[in-house]
Amino acid sequence: MEQIERIKTYLLNLQEKICTELECFEPEQRFEQDAWERDSGGGGLTRVLANGETFEQAGVNFSHVYGNNMPAPATAQRPELADCRFNALGVSLVIHPRNPYVPTSHANVRFFVAEKENYPPVWWFGGGFDLTPYYPFADDVVDWHRSARDACRPFGEDVYLRFKQWCDEYFYLKHRDETRGVGGLFFDDLNEWGFERSFEFMQSVGDHFCKAYIPIVKRRRDTDYSQRERDFQLYRRGRYVEFNLLYDRGTMFGLQSGGRTESILMSLPPVVNWRYQWQPQPGSAEYALYEHYLKPRDWLNDSL
Repeated sequence: MEQIERIKTYLLNLQEKICTELECFEPEQRFEQDAWERDSGGGGLTRVLANGETFEQAGVNFSHVYGNNMPAPATAQRPELADCRFNALGVSLVIHPRNPYVPTSHANVRFFVAEKENYPPVWWFGGGFDLTPYYPFADDVVDWHRSARDACRPFGEDVYLRFKQWCDEYFYLKHRDETRGVGGLFFDDLNEWGFERSFEFMQSVGDHFCKAYIPIVKRRRDTDYSQRERDFQLYRRGRYVEFNLLYDRGTMFGLQSGGRTESILMSLPPVVNWRYQWQPQPGSAEYALYEHYLKPRDWLNDSL
């Protein structure tokens, strides 16, 4: 499919742009770059910044893998594609800040195409971004969702609400009965708009990530915090681990397609704690996260 090179060029440029934006917060640390190859076809470029002043760990990955049999996570809704040749490429990132008042954030944009002899190619785009605060501020959450709406607005007035709801439903820990964070956007299997418009939408989502996240980092990175806030951050990071290992399609696709394990599990936080049957004290800042934020809501119209 000739459009793959166009998508690849955009994705590599997006990876570079995001890394450059994040490095502006770090006086010394820089992203380490690690190119890798997949034995059965393709490879990628993993970029990780560790032990920074602002970011305890940030990973921004590009991958382009291909082969003769689509992995199971990519054919869950289309089992007839299991024996097709495929190309899968995308950028995926997870940012774990050091300060508990700066939210963790995740984003990815991706493209799949499956091809079989004597049949037209079957392709789709997917992606989105979501925010996982520990000590949330309503203004930050509203601004985050405004950026998500801005990314969607040129494509229809209903697009933001449609993909916001999908995000709320996707980033949901069923065994905990809570959302992973305050949501954002999630979309998959997008092809009904035609290739050009679908590609434009994927680019809009990718381009709006920094517009949404960087202002929040600037506002909160110098907030004073104590060991109490740090301990709660490490405890809540456990929810991130649980979701990624139990539910995340990208993690499953990467592992089942023979992707590079180190790059796939880069999304996990560098330090995390679990506590047995811990409950927040009513009226505390920690309690407010559970009471007001870990449930779907209309952030652009509701008031806390």
